[in-house]
Amino acid sequence: MKIKQVILRYLKMDLLYPFVTSFGAEYDKDFILVEIMNEDGLVGWAENVAMPTPYYNEETVKTNWHMLEDFLIPILLNSEIHHPDELAEKFAHIRGNYMAKACLDMAVWDLYAREQNASLASVLGGTKKTIDVGVSIGIKDSIEATLDVIEQRRAEGYKRFKLKIKPGWDVELIDKVRKVFPEIPLMADANSAYTLADMNLLKALDDYNLMMIEQPLAYNDIIDHAELQANLKTPICLDESIHSLEDTKKALKLGSCKIINVKVGRVGGLTEAKKIHDYCLERNVQLWCGGMLEAGVGRAHNIAMTAMPGFTLPGDTAGSSLYWAEDIIEPEVIAENGTITVPTTPGMGYEVSMDKVKKYTLYSKTYR
Repeated sequence: MKIKQVILRYLKMDLLYPFVTSFGAEYDKDFILVEIMNEDGLVGWAENVAMPTPYYNEETVKTNWHMLEDFLIPILLNSEIHHPDELAEKFAHIRGNYMAKACLDMAVWDLYAREQNASLASVLGGTKKTIDVGVSIGIKDSIEATLDVIEQRRAEGYKRFKLKIKPGWDVELIDKVRKVFPEIPLMADANSAYTLADMNLLKALDDYNLMMIEQPLAYNDIIDHAELQANLKTPICLDESIHSLEDTKKALKLGSCKIINVKVGRVGGLTEAKKIHDYCLERNVQLWCGGMLEAGVGRAHNIAMTAMPGFTLPGDTAGSSLYWAEDIIEPEVIAENGTITVPTTPGMGYEVSMDKVKKYTLYSKTYR
């Protein structure tokens, strides 16, 4: 595989509703759409998941553009690749910048699948025909508004409900939700909003039969999470703390968590995500696929990844219509009764609508 051309496009799309977490509110989505082309004119696509602000992690859309333009794309254009998993090694001397690396890795995987005339899910080792999906519910103006959203999403068939929490929006929220919906699969996501000083508060959540508490402590911690997990009955799931297979091994060895959230962008791409998947599958560690408010291309990659057998819990890849007035792929991602059909057509299984891409593109640049 020889890459002839890379196009980066900076897109901005409005969210249908504000998405509020412990580190702020998002009203729109800025992202880089990556298009790569081989010498035969075949194209692969990916979506960069960095945010405009360095609140989730240290990467941003603009720093990713810099890393792509000045470091990563030149390496890609000057490499001959026989298999997508070779790309991670070519990028290994560049420290961090996982999200920047991930979007090129994902685009190469999509192109590779198209070259093989196979679905992205199948070349990754996916075995599922459908995947179960849940929904992530941001912080609302009131508990009553949260209950209304849960009822609506439950009627739509979603298989798991993730509630964002923060200090002052936690135990009372979960208590009221559990009283109204005693049986729904429910989890809480703190996005690193707590410390070990909040041990008693977090232990109070043990009373509510939660599937897990996601990333309650610092974004770069695995030590304090081990102490917290030892004092909780509820499983801890790590998100921000996991960037690689090595992070996964250390966290599990220390007992920092019992569940791993794999976000393909956060761990540097599908190559590393697959390594984490294989390691956890061998050890019966539960996995699920998290979301970064992706548009359609990113959702398509998440669907393909979730088709692998080790992803045992419903992920965050809800239907496009929950987030966008229109998506940039055709067809849009559709969830029916909490499941999404895994595409079997070549590549990621969805076609990019160039008309819609042009509508939301602020600027672009081509590299050869």
